[in-house]
Amino acid sequence: MSIDYSQKIPNNVGLSENKTLQRALEHWQPEFINWWKDMGPDDSQNFDVYLRTAVSVDPGGWAHFDYVKMPDYRWGIFLNPAEEGRKVNFGAHKGEPAWQEVPGEYRSNLRRLIVTQGDTEPASVEQQRHLGLTCPSLYDMRNLFQVNVEEGRHLWAMVYLLHAYFGRDGREEAEALLERRSGDADNPRILGAFNESTPDWLSFFMFTYFTDRDGKYQLCSLAESGFDPLARTCKFMLTEEAHHMFVGESGVGRVIQRTCEVMNQLKTDDVAKIRAAGVIDLPTIQRYLNFHFSVTMDLFGADVSSNAATFYNTGLKGRYEETKQDDDHQLADATYPVLEVSDGKILTVQAPYLNALNERLRDDYVRDAVAGIERWNKIIQKAGIPFTLGAPHKAFNRKIGPLSAAKISPTGKVLSEAEWTHHHLQWLPSIEDRAFVASLMGRVAEPGKYANWIAPPARGINNQPVDFAYVRFN
Repeated sequence: MSIDYSQKIPNNVGLSENKTLQRALEHWQPEFINWWKDMGPDDSQNFDVYLRTAVSVDPGGWAHFDYVKMPDYRWGIFLNPAEEGRKVNFGAHKGEPAWQEVPGEYRSNLRRLIVTQGDTEPASVEQQRHLGLTCPSLYDMRNLFQVNVEEGRHLWAMVYLLHAYFGRDGREEAEALLERRSGDADNPRILGAFNESTPDWLSFFMFTYFTDRDGKYQLCSLAESGFDPLARTCKFMLTEEAHHMFVGESGVGRVIQRTCEVMNQLKTDDVAKIRAAGVIDLPTIQRYLNFHFSVTMDLFGADVSSNAATFYNTGLKGRYEETKQDDDHQLADATYPVLEVSDGKILTVQAPYLNALNERLRDDYVRDAVAGIERWNKIIQKAGIPFTLGAPHKAFNRKIGPLSAAKISPTGKVLSEAEWTHHHLQWLPSIEDRAFVASLMGRVAEPGKYANWIAPPARGINNQPVDFAYVRFN
């Protein structure tokens, strides 16, 4: 399916054939551009940035790379091709034809799922809007801006669904997506992680590794939806999302690599000496990891949730890789293990599987996230340094669900309030940690040059050299 770039709004959904929808989206478009200019990347509107733009949804060659000014980026609406004869693959409607229109009885819940997903997209742009001012290289600045414009396109994807299938309610929700602001006391974003600040590049790399990976799992679940336009939309969004997680994993890896190089040059693991050399010590990296991992754990929702059961049973949101699961895909009599705290200990208990679907998705995520942490550890091992990064216990530092009532260490020990107060700064970034990392931030804007605290990448973007002029300042 090719994308029509002759239209004001690039799309592969035949927008020109639905004049009412086309006019509604063309009315929303300037409001989006105004939001981008107000809340998008700071002081960068006139830069020529080497960006990829979707030109097809064919996985064999879907993107074109060229210089573009970000306000001129062609944000559009792209759905994967329809799968002939697709069925609802789970829940009470298993085996029925997938829906091309919104089932009236599920309208409210489906709109809620789309709005919640859509709200995360502009939120992350707002969180990251100042980072271009302190980029460690043009390569990294370009990657930041690529993530930002694609989060903007993902917003367009959800807004299309709201406008096309939900009438006036959908249009009002689309307006509200541009009105909420990350971290705003009066009108914040819907999910807590998207109201946290992203003040430095280590935070950005951790966010794109951990929090964008949550996005992968949520999109995979929505890509199983019995509502076919949502499923097709999310499948293409996943194609773009892969680069965001690459930015995070490779970014943290490069920070670790540079730290290890300096530790070996100085022959020391003394934190003060490592910091004096202008790199980020491994214990601080671990504390940042703990924070971003724990914040992301909350994005999956309560461990036991009636909403999760409803979304699954009604065919709106499936499991990760639903069709690969070896069960009846209805789960009426099945159970799944969840955690609870009792008598000062974490216990595993069985809950109805339908109610524990958030926990199942969280567990799928944890396995994936831990695999990346092990890849970071290989960098440390290769440098011959006796230090191992690790994911904290999934109950650590939780703010949502029953586990939020307990104080739990990264190893999974239940603590008293006094123990937590005494030790938590060993596990989470302190004000001093964040101030130190902030002190390293400063824009490096010469092609081929990299900040002292991060190693260059192994290779460039789209087969370009690492010293390529990924951003041109005008």
